[in-house]
Parts: sequence; structure tokens; C-alpha cells
Amino acid sequence: MKFRLLLLCLITTIIVLGGFLPLRVRALSSIGISTQVVPENPAPNENVNITLKSYVNDLDSILVSWSVDGKKVSSGIGQKSFSLNAPSSGKETSVVATTSLPDGTIETKIIIRPYEMVLLWQAKDSYVPPFYKGKALPPPDTPVKVVALPEIKSGSSLINPKNLTYFWKKDYTNNQDGSGYGKNSFTYINDYLENSNNISVTVSTIDQKSSSVGNINIGMANPKIIFYKNDPNLGTLWEQALSNEHQILDTEVLEAAPYFISPGDIRIPTLTWNWFINGKAVNSPIYRKNTLPLQVKAGTSGTSKIRLEINNTEKIFESATKEISVEF
Repeated sequence: MKFRLLLLCLITTIIVLGGFLPLRVRALSSIGISTQVVPENPAPNENVNITLKSYVNDLDSILVSWSVDGKKVSSGIGQKSFSLNAPSSGKETSVVATTSLPDGTIETKIIIRPYEMVLLWQAKDSYVPPFYKGKALPPPDTPVKVVALPEIKSGSSLINPKNLTYFWKKDYTNNQDGSGYGKNSFTYINDYLENSNNISVTVSTIDQKSSSVGNINIGMANPKIIFYKNDPNLGTLWEQALSNEHQILDTEVLEAAPYFISPGDIRIPTLTWNWFINGKAVNSPIYRKNTLPLQVKAGTSGTSKIRLEINNTEKIFESATKEISVEF
């Protein structure tokens, strides 16, 4: 079996979202009109739908005109909805809806100002072997860190992420302790009962004139064991995992890599390593619990089953088991 795990976990999520700022600039009537913008925080160049709503007037029978950046683009009776594409990141588009009510005219202005934002996450305590090019996935009941990198501008200059305010949510519930000024990172402990967690953040300037929203679903991985050959001259042959019915000719050292288990340092004694050959427990070297020396006796041949059980003594839901057959 070729070593393909390098391709399985290259997971870095980039969320590109933006924001809008509704603002009424003139009202000649005391009767209010509300606006609904979908999505509320559009990405650059994303389609945006604006809908006017009123609980007093029947907008289906009223003339509504729409202007974009000062240019009238649409008008009609009952035209209470309007769609357009958001501008590019950092740019601004002004939309004005002019509603001709019986007692006067109301202008409602919506500013669409999208910004880009990158969300990155990292499993803070997850083991992967040396030279592994993938991303360490979070095992159950371990910390995960999410970092927000918003690109909100003031004029032509980017605002330092530490000078913005962050409102974090975990699974759609506000996290007050993790939110606040300059808190562009958020750390949480995942739950073994859930397959994934949704982490979202709303980032805004102090004056709340500019904002951006991002969210990400972060899955959880169960630890898995992969066996490799440890060569006395070349070291561990990480490029090729051992397949079932692996052939042993004379002597060989079997090395186990417990992907996505905590602690990230597998030498810490909270991990127990139990090796078995044909169901009988055997001892591994004290200094390297993840290895098992094997030797074929002269004149013998056959097949044996080798099994390894790894358990975290501090986390009962974190364990891994692997069994392979070896031929000699």
C-alpha cells in the first residue's frame, strides 16, 4: 500500500465574507420602511438581494425606484426587491430605494462594503509523524485554535487585526469570554459527542461602520494507527505504510505511528501501548513503546497476527487499535 495519507488532510479553510451598513438618509414621512439584505455580509462580487418591508403601507401598489451610486437603474409599481453584485473587496456601493408613499417620499440608503477575511484553524495537541505534509486533525476532547485574519480598510490602509472587535460563536452560541477588542483568536475544546463544530466570528471597527463575518465547520478525527518498517540503516521508511500480509524475511523492527492522537508528544506516559502477537501480550522496548522488534526463527514459516492497542489514560474516549498479518 502506497503511503497516501499526505493527501488526506491538507485542510486549510479560507472564508471570504463582507458586510453592509444600512442607513436612512432622509425621511419625509413618519411611516418607517425596513430593509432586508441577503446575505447580510456578502462576499466581494457576490449577488446581493435587497427587500423593502412595511407593516403600514402596501408596497405592492406603490412606486419604488432604485439607484446605484447615484444612477437610477430600476423603477416600477410594487418593485420592492432589487438585486445587484457586491463590489470588490474594500470598495463601496451605495444603493438608494425611493418609495413614493401617499403622504410623501422616503429614501432608504444601503451601503454595501464587503471585506475579505481568512479563518485558519489548528489542532493544538494532535500527533503526526515527522515529515508528514498534511494537517494534524483534532482528536476528541482536545483544544482547537481558530485565528481570524480580516482585511478591513480605513481609507487605503489595512486596519491592524488587533485594533478590531471580535464576537465569537461556537455552534451558534455567543462566547463572551472569548470575544472582545483585539481577540482575533479563539480556542475551544471539542466534544467527543459531536462530529464537528461550527465556529463563527463577526469582526467590526470600533465605530461599527465596517464589519465582516466568517464561519467554519471543523471536524473531529478518531486516532488511527499506521505501521511502518524501521530500517537499521535508513531509519523509519515513512514513504510506504505496511500492508496486510507483510513479508518478514529475517529480523525487522515494526514502528507504529498513531495519527491524530493526543498528547502530541507520544513519549508522554499518559499513552499506554499494548502489543499482541496471535492474541498473546508481548513487551516492547521500554525506551520506544511504539516499536516492536520481530525475528523469524530459522526453519519456520507461517502467518502471525500483530495487534497494537493504544489508550490515553486521561481521556477514555481516545484510543486506537490496529491489527495486521505478517508472513514469514
